[in-house]
Amino acid sequence: MKLVFCGTPEFAVPSLEAVLAAGHEVALVVTQPDKPAGRGMDLRASAVKKAALAAGLPVDQPATIRRNEEFRAKLEELKPDAICVVAFGKLIPDWMLALPRFGNINVHGSLLPKYRGAAPVQWAVANGETETGVTTMRLDAGLDTGDTLVERRLPIAPDATSVDIFPQLATIGAQALVETLAGLQEGSISPSPQDHSQATLAPILTRDDARVSPESQTAQQIYNRWRGFSPWPGSFASLRGKRFIFHRLSVKPHVEQEVLPGALTLTDEGLLLGASQGSALLLEEVQLEGKPRMAGAQFARDFQLKPGERVE
Repeated sequence: MKLVFCGTPEFAVPSLEAVLAAGHEVALVVTQPDKPAGRGMDLRASAVKKAALAAGLPVDQPATIRRNEEFRAKLEELKPDAICVVAFGKLIPDWMLALPRFGNINVHGSLLPKYRGAAPVQWAVANGETETGVTTMRLDAGLDTGDTLVERRLPIAPDATSVDIFPQLATIGAQALVETLAGLQEGSISPSPQDHSQATLAPILTRDDARVSPESQTAQQIYNRWRGFSPWPGSFASLRGKRFIFHRLSVKPHVEQEVLPGALTLTDEGLLLGASQGSALLLEEVQLEGKPRMAGAQFARDFQLKPGERVE
C-alpha cells in the first residue's frame, strides 16, 4: 500500500519501522512540530521524526490540520491507500478520515471499548487490571469509537509499571498494524462495531492524579496508581505543608502493629504508611519537596519524624 504515517512519541516508532519492513510505501510521515525541552529549551524533534529522517522519509509537521488547505492538498495529491495513526497527538478532521480508501487505521493501547482516551496504558495499570493489549480500529469522528479490526492481548504482571508495559504494547501494536493492513488489502478482516455500553474513559493525566488518599484508598490501590502514574505525574501526599513524593514503595501484606490510615510509623522493616481497611505501605524511597531523595527509614531519622505523624 501507499501510506501516510501519523505519529509522534517512541511508542509509534516500532509501527513505522514495521510497515516499512513489510514492504509498504510510506509516502509521508506526519508528526508534531519540534518542541522546546531541557534546561536550554532547545527545540527537539519527536522520536517519529528522528526515525523517519533516518529512513530517508519525507516529514511534515503541520501546526494545525483541520483548516490547513496546503496540508490537505498535499495529502489529496498523494492519494494514500490508508493513513496510519499511532499516538499522533492531534485530532483527525473529517476530510482526512474520508480521504483514503481503507480509512485511517489507529493503533490504540487498550482492549477497546475499555480505556478510550489519551492515557489508556497508565489508567489500566493504575486501576489494577491484570490484562491489557492493543486494538487496531478504523477512526471515526468520535473519541476512539471506530470499528475495531485486530486485537492483541498482554498480561500485566502484579509489579509492572506503565513504563514496563509501553514498549511491550508498542511491539505487539506494530505487529497488529501490519496484520491489519494485510487483512484489509486481502479483504480478510471484517470491521466490528464496539459495544459502547461497555466503554470506559482514560483521560489525559494531570498532576492532581498523583495525589494519594490513604484514608480512602487501600495500600493496593495506592500501589497500583503509583505503578500506573510512574514516572509522571508520580505519587505524592502532603507532609508538613510540602509535597511528600513516593519514589519507591510496596504493599506490606502483614502488619504486626496497627498503623492508622495516613499515619507514618518507623519500624524495624522501614517507614510504613497506613492506608484504609487496615492495610499499609512500605515507603522504600521518598522525597520531601526541595530535599534530596532518600530511603524511607533514613528520612524518618533525618527529619525527626514524630510517632504517628500524618500525611494529608
